[in-house]
Amino acid sequence: MKKVITYGTFDLLHWGHINLLKRAKDLGDYLIVAISTDEFNALKDKKAYHSFENRKMILESIRYVDEVIPEDNWAQKKEDIIREGVDIFVMGDDWKGQFDELSDVCEVVYLPRTIGISTSQIKDDLLQVTNG
Repeated sequence: MKKVITYGTFDLLHWGHINLLKRAKDLGDYLIVAISTDEFNALKDKKAYHSFENRKMILESIRYVDEVIPEDNWAQKKEDIIREGVDIFVMGDDWKGQFDELSDVCEVVYLPRTIGISTSQIKDDLLQVTNG
């Protein structure tokens, strides 16, 4: 069985996220998604709209996702890969080159982002509607 892992906050889930998850799952048989905990987001000065538990529940309901685990810190990726027996690490290409050091423990793949959608864009659009 070929295992794939990806990481993210996955807040304000949209079709770009679903596209990434589908393409990641297509690379293997079992997809693990590590999502940032609320505490880790705070360390990154990032605030998610949905709590960790709610984001976890949403991701677990997506057919492409086999398992959801917490991401507590930047350094845990290599440990997760080894512990989970991961074959492929996947991130969006906006992270290209940032995780190349993981290629000593698994294949590293950067998938192209879905054009025309992003969480930042949604937040900006909502602010414009609110501020009218």
